[in-house]
This record gives sequence, C-alpha cells and structure tokens, in this order.
Amino acid sequence: MQVPAPDQPAAFMDAYRRHVLVCTGGFCSPNRRGRELYALLASLLQREGLLFGPTRVKRGETPCLGVCAGGPILVVYPQGIWYAGVTPELLERIVVEHLRDGQVVNEAVFHRHS
Repeated sequence: MQVPAPDQPAAFMDAYRRHVLVCTGGFCSPNRRGRELYALLASLLQREGLLFGPTRVKRGETPCLGVCAGGPILVVYPQGIWYAGVTPELLERIVVEHLRDGQVVNEAVFHRHS
C-alpha cells in the first residue's frame, strides 16, 4: 500500500453497493441523450434514498463504453448488467427495480458479464 506524502491528505471514499456508468458520447446515441440520462440519474437516486448509506449507488459518465450502437447505454456494476436503448422512463425503472429493489429489468438487458 502506498502511503500519501505528508502534505497530501489520505484519500477516502464511503462504501457503495453499485456503480452505474452512463455512456454520454455521440457514437451509440448520436443525439447525446446519455447526457440527459446522467443528469436525471442524480435526481432519481436522491428521490429513492440511494445517495448515502449502505445502499449507496455511485454514478459515473464515460464518453464511450465500446458498444457504438443501440444507445444510450448504461451498465451496472458489480453485477455487469448492460442496458441498451435507455429512455428516461426505463431509467426510472432501472433505478427503482434494479438499484433499489435488486430486480434486474430483464427485457432491457442486452449483455451480462459472467
């Protein structure tokens, strides 16, 4: 383990249950709808009580998840569940059913990491 320099504070992050990555690039979704979803995700996580505590969900955006079609694309880790064609309505279902209640929205899944 690397020890921080004396003039650097030690890094610290609260534990989280899941990490959601949203593709915000223009290849899989030329109209960049992923940017809207990323912004909406924050308010949905807050509404469902998923920003803090043991059920905490971290969110991140990336310009490319390597799919380049069928977007917007969203992936949930550590399960490795990949969703395609995510709309605001589907995002709300993912937040409530998958992230809050633990039930994958199977009809929107296009890939699973084993």
